[in-house]
Amino acid sequence: MRGAEPGGEGDPLGDLGTGGNGGGPVPPPCDLRPPGAAVGRTGWDGAGMRGAEPGGEGRRRRGNSGRTGGWRVRMAGQDPGPSSCDCFVALPPHTAAPFVIFGKNADRPRHEVQEIVHIPSRIHPPGDKVRCTYIEIQQVERTHAVVLSRPAWLWGAEMGANEHGVCVGNEGVWTREPIGEDEALLGMDLVRLGLERGGSAKEALEVMTALLEQHGQGGSCKEEPIPFVYHNTFLLADRHEAWVLETAGRYWAAQRIREGSRNISNQLSIGTDITAEHPELRQRARSQGWWNGDGQFSFAEVFSLEKQPPRMEAAKTRYRAGKELLQLHAGRITAETFMAILRDKASGICVDSEGFRTAGSMVSILPQDPALPCIHFFTATPDPSRSVFKPFIFVPGLKPVPQVCSPTFSNDPAKKVPRFQSTVDRRHELYRRHQAALELMEKDQEQGKKLLQTLRELEKQGLDAVNALLEGNVAPRLEELAELFFDCVDAEMKFYK
Repeated sequence: MRGAEPGGEGDPLGDLGTGGNGGGPVPPPCDLRPPGAAVGRTGWDGAGMRGAEPGGEGRRRRGNSGRTGGWRVRMAGQDPGPSSCDCFVALPPHTAAPFVIFGKNADRPRHEVQEIVHIPSRIHPPGDKVRCTYIEIQQVERTHAVVLSRPAWLWGAEMGANEHGVCVGNEGVWTREPIGEDEALLGMDLVRLGLERGGSAKEALEVMTALLEQHGQGGSCKEEPIPFVYHNTFLLADRHEAWVLETAGRYWAAQRIREGSRNISNQLSIGTDITAEHPELRQRARSQGWWNGDGQFSFAEVFSLEKQPPRMEAAKTRYRAGKELLQLHAGRITAETFMAILRDKASGICVDSEGFRTAGSMVSILPQDPALPCIHFFTATPDPSRSVFKPFIFVPGLKPVPQVCSPTFSNDPAKKVPRFQSTVDRRHELYRRHQAALELMEKDQEQGKKLLQTLRELEKQGLDAVNALLEGNVAPRLEELAELFFDCVDAEMKFYK
């Protein structure tokens, strides 16, 4: 393996690294698995739970909406192979420092490319419109700067953060409300809209629920001719609190989290502890005969399907495993803890199946001290157990990172109606090199282990630099921070040569 040597020429961290020793020795690779836990089986062979076997197809005919021309709808909850996501948040006193920690695995179709894009804050003219994945809506006067990890074919995002330290991620769910056959807002569109328009987690939630009520949710969430449709749940966090937002069609319930930890998976999880809700939520439940109005109202019990799709049944195991991992580390949760959890294949949190896999991962550190920067780590490549978490910090003059941005197409099949009638190659440069390296690793297990160790050393340098910054041990120049994500991506790519 050639390329930049950690701590030497091409080291993205330089004096930012470990106390400014620059060319000093590289620390030994850290084991990111939870101490003493049987979870986290991240062997190089990719072994681990592969999820539940699928059930029936559950397809039905669409009406001719003029957009999709009578395509069949495939409910995501019954599609072959495990498709799943998991989101996590930890707040004091469960965190090891006065930080809020956010993390997510975005589990997507196996060959889908996830890119990392930074979009600066902008002022928009009155009456301006914004084109989301499928529909156009009214733009606001100002949008916040965001960094997004998103499937390259759509407008929204699976997860991301904004300049104010707000993080949002989504999950697919299936409820008693019918799935939206007409194209509307995707849950991933709502993630981006919440980040662009919300200065806090609560404000982002208010943005998202208002847009959901106005425009609804619907449209295919997968780049293929047969629509792949689901409703959404969301986890939102900022420096001080977190919110779980769960939806069923245009209806919703939200729960505020002020301390401790919380996770969400592909299921409704808000019971009677509802902080805010759609004004007609309970009336809707009564009118449909789902709730008689007696006793306490549990959103999850009332709006969940009586017979759960196979994926939602499988999600129960992942949800319990994630909750147990959070409890196991309560009081000492760090960004490294979340990275270990996101890499865990034994629980199914890190997905690697024939049809789906973890396409991208994110971990964010949100200090409660406003004088400290929020730091967001992204992989930009599939399977976090074989990827590098690279730090991103919002500062002026951020250096563009084209290596993690997918190409654009003038005749994009995702934007033509009928959609997805052809395919294009959306792989960005880092994705290409990473996949080529994985193929070589599979052929040469020993070489693969060596490369993985080298990549973990690179990741540890980034973590050491971030910890030194948060502890006040270094004061890097803004120019260094503006180039940090670029340099980490560039260094990773050199190791693949």
